[in-house]
Amino acid sequence: METIESTSKTQPIALVTGANKGLGQQVVKELVAHGYLVLLGSRNFDNGKKAAEEIGDGANPIQLDVTDAQSIHRAVERITAEFGRLDLLVNNAAIAQSGDYSSVAEVLEASKASVASLDEIRTIFETNVLGVLAVTQAMLPLIRLSDSGRILNVSSALGSLTLNSDVSFPYRTFFGATYSASKTALNAMTLALAIELEETGIKVRAASPSFTATAMNDFQGTDSVEVGVKALVLAALDTDSSTGSFTGPDGSLPW
Repeated sequence: METIESTSKTQPIALVTGANKGLGQQVVKELVAHGYLVLLGSRNFDNGKKAAEEIGDGANPIQLDVTDAQSIHRAVERITAEFGRLDLLVNNAAIAQSGDYSSVAEVLEASKASVASLDEIRTIFETNVLGVLAVTQAMLPLIRLSDSGRILNVSSALGSLTLNSDVSFPYRTFFGATYSASKTALNAMTLALAIELEETGIKVRAASPSFTATAMNDFQGTDSVEVGVKALVLAALDTDSSTGSFTGPDGSLPW
């Protein structure tokens, strides 16, 4: 494991939330390979520690529950004490459902706006939208201290209102009031932050992975995590392009 003593002051520092498995862990791997020292955020520290050990030097576990204000505060304190800044925040932590459903088909049926449980919507939005905003607000003072501060929100093409308004969009029937709508709301938060921070030089972006086989979709995706993260890593590493973009595997996505 890297330590603060062995970390150069110029080595970029990143935090990835929800990174103990799947796309998040792969993002950490890619960032470490690009020379970043990465804080691997995980609700369960032991799971995060195991994931970081699998990656090796450059990956450092940190306990972080995006729905827990005290957990976020402790993470800020640690990053402040050890590094004094944050160059890149990747808001990856998300849930597709509360855990009450046994299959993807059941989740999709329950996500329909006419029947969706308000408690389910609240639970999903608490992590996917409010959790992202809570972490971002808390980490922003550290990001302001970076010479190349960036915030990447992991979104989804499923949240695009423009795409879902098109009757030819193949995933249109998946758009519902739970997960997809949470990504629409996340896109709104991304754009709001990008507009607010435009004059600071901090880049705020949203990016969608490809249809990746992960636990979130019961491994029904068509791509491996190595393929799925490409758009995310490209957006995360980009220090030059304009702020306020929404991109995917094939380039720009409509909001």
